[in-house]
Formats: sequence, C-alpha cells, structure tokens
Amino acid sequence: MTEPLKIGLIGTGRIGQVHAASVAALPETTLTWVCDPFVEQATATAARYGVTNVTADAAEVLAAPDVDAIIMASPTPTHVDLLSTAIDAGVPALCEKPIDLDIARVDALRGKAAGSTTPIALGFNRRFDPDFAEVRRRVAAGEIGRLEQLSITSRDPEPPPIGYVAVSGGIFRDMTIHDFDMARFFVPDIVEVTARGAHQFDAGIRDAGDYDAAVVTLRGAGGELITITNSRHSVYGYDQRLEAFGAQGLLQVSNVSPTTVRAFGPNGVEGRAGYHTFFLERYAEAYRAELAAFVRTIRDATHESPGFEDGRAALVLADAAVRSAAEGITVPVDLHA
Repeated sequence: MTEPLKIGLIGTGRIGQVHAASVAALPETTLTWVCDPFVEQATATAARYGVTNVTADAAEVLAAPDVDAIIMASPTPTHVDLLSTAIDAGVPALCEKPIDLDIARVDALRGKAAGSTTPIALGFNRRFDPDFAEVRRRVAAGEIGRLEQLSITSRDPEPPPIGYVAVSGGIFRDMTIHDFDMARFFVPDIVEVTARGAHQFDAGIRDAGDYDAAVVTLRGAGGELITITNSRHSVYGYDQRLEAFGAQGLLQVSNVSPTTVRAFGPNGVEGRAGYHTFFLERYAEAYRAELAAFVRTIRDATHESPGFEDGRAALVLADAAVRSAAEGITVPVDLHA
C-alpha cells in the first residue's frame, strides 16, 4: 500500500482550516507540519489533527524531510516568494488564488515555473465541483453541439469585512477570479473582456474604491459568449449556478441545498430548505476532490489540477475587467503572450 503523502500546511486562517480538514479526510494524505506567523493559531490547528510540528517559519516546512508537498493558504502577498522557494526546493505546492495581485510579480516568476518539473497547482476548487465538472465533460463530449453561450452566476450571501475588501484587490481579482477560471475551464482561449461594476447597496465597499456588484461579458476565440453575474449579497443564500447552451441543447447546474427533502402541506407545496449560506459548505466536496487531484498530479504526473498558467490567465482577465469597468471600454486580451 502506498504511504500517504506528507503535507505541510502554510496558513491557518479560514481557508487553511478547510485544507486541513481535507487533508485529514483523504486517506492518501497526512498532515505533518503546520505553519503560521500566529503560532498560537497554528498550534491549535496542529493539536486538532494530532500534528506535533509547528512553526512560524515557512522555510522550515519546505526544508523538512517529512514534507512531500505543501498547501499555501497564506495571505496573497506571500505566494510568489513561497512558490519560488518551493520550486527551488523541489516541493510540489497547491497555492490558493490569486498568485499575486500584481501581474508583473507573477510574470517575474513565470519563466522559472515553466522551466521547473515541480508540480504547482492553483486553488481553483470549483473545477472539481461534481456538477460543474459533469457539465464540462458533457459539453466536451459534444452533447449540446458546439458551445455558443456560457452563463455563470456567483453571488455571496453577504459582503466580506471592509478591512478585507481594502486589501483584496477588488471584486474582479478576489471574487470574479473564480468565475474567470470557470469560464476558461470551458473556453480556454478568451480574447475579449467587457466589464461593468456598480455601487448598488454597500457604501463601505464604495468608499473602499470597490464594487458590490458586477457583470462581465467574455468572448472566446471561437465566438463563444460568456456572461458572469456577481453580487456581494444574496438574501436567499449562496447563489452558484451555471448554464451551457449550444445548438443541440442546454445543460444547467442549479443551486444546492443541504437536503433534497421537500415539504407539502396546506400552506404550500414543493417547500424545500434554503441554499447553503457559506462557500465552505457549498464546496466542501470540491475542496476534497481538488486535493485528491493534486495528489494524482504529483504521483501519476497527471494534468488534472489547474497550474501556474491558469492562475496567470485568470489574473490577466481580472486586470482587463478592472480596466474595462473603470474606462467603460472593451479590452482585448492575449492569454498566450
């Protein structure tokens, strides 16, 4: 039997806790190191999963003999340097999005990443959602004919804290970036971005220089049209839908509820539970599948995990959307440049 892959976790915030739980749930992985500048938080996480190795220094994790791969759940400004060090050490890395908020810093690492055999995966977990992945497989199989239109809806139940908004890079680099990657999951070669942002309900987000809602239209090299609809609030829960349309039909993913039970009675019929109210609940299965794919990428040299170029492409699209919304123009993009 193959020994579990020994994982070092860097960052124990909200997303770090998700990854720690996924590592513990997957038989193919075991958590051996936990790292965070806030050592008390790292120690608490380590204790929860029976880990004895705790540090505030990521370099110690990367040099440890009992680390086969790392998961980078640390703040975005740390990603480029950590990836560079991981490549030098030959340690595979699963890096949360985005690689960086500055495309120049990403491009400075691009050649090194391309020339390395060390696996680098980007945390675009929605590719691994079972329903989205099924639609993509069926589109690729030609079930609806040539893909003509793709519609992606992504609305959060409530806005993030203003302190986070101020350092997030804005809605396009923080929230829509997942949708940009999902668009490229279906249409890898996107050539044009038109975006509009709005201040509809949150004065704090407006004052922070960001938008609380956005609509983006993308055009693929084959003429495909992709529409992304975002909002920072959704009173009915986490709104995550997708629709793929072609000459031969339509494939659709609806919102997910915690249960499929429906109630019928004198006050109404077809009553059902509300949607998930937190992305960690909605995408729990996707995070586990993402980690499993990362393991296969390392062990079997597969290409299931989105890589460095996918992370770069999503940021290029996000930057184009920022410019489009600010200037009111359509921005051509070349993802191969």
